[in-house]
Amino acid sequence: MAIQSNASTEEVVGAGIKLYSGLSNFSVIAVNPTMAELHALNIMVKQEPNYSVEFSGDEYFKLCFWIKNEDVTTRLEILTQSTPRLSQTGKHQWINNVGQSTWSLEEPTYDWWKTEGQRKAYSGEETLINFAKSWANVASGDDVYFETIDKIVRGDVSELQQLAKTLTGNEARLLIGVKDDKYQSVYTKYFGRVKPQRDDFFIKALNDEYGTFNADFNTDLIWGEHKSTAELITSDDKGNGEVKEDEDWV
Repeated sequence: MAIQSNASTEEVVGAGIKLYSGLSNFSVIAVNPTMAELHALNIMVKQEPNYSVEFSGDEYFKLCFWIKNEDVTTRLEILTQSTPRLSQTGKHQWINNVGQSTWSLEEPTYDWWKTEGQRKAYSGEETLINFAKSWANVASGDDVYFETIDKIVRGDVSELQQLAKTLTGNEARLLIGVKDDKYQSVYTKYFGRVKPQRDDFFIKALNDEYGTFNADFNTDLIWGEHKSTAELITSDDKGNGEVKEDEDWV
């Protein structure tokens, strides 16, 4: 007989890579790195990353921010296109130099809208700017735009890589979840600042009509090892676990 046993109290099944979820502060350690650059960061991928992707016949360029805290290293991904973003009703998304964005058929004329640098926004640009606001801790009304945005959405991320070198001491507060029970996922509908720490803004975003997070996460938002919220099969579904007198047992 050959049975390599373990104590019943020892976890030997399902004890793979630890997954985390909740809110935590993260630094950016790389932007669209090569395989060699990832290996230098001890991220052992097996092939060169491909940052061009296709969905439903449309081509996208993927901005990949590798982020890290004391427990986990993962990536925040933003899909961009080199075409202006257009709504289903034909409205354009507009953006300006202070990171304001809005939807309008023509150039916006709202009282609160700043016209400096206004133009039609690229697909994915709003998400990129919102992340930059939090990561760089940009004050309200200050400039937050990329001089080479037309190149960034086409694959030249030099300006973002330079920003990552400049902001080595900065962090953004992010909500992390778990997808398919094995992948870390980053919420991109809202990005928080380290100070002031307003975690209630994440709750507000999650409750918004378009704020759904397509991942599982610790419902109290407290950072830690992930505890799945998937519904378990209850004992009622199994007949309460009782053995009935008329069941056949041999």
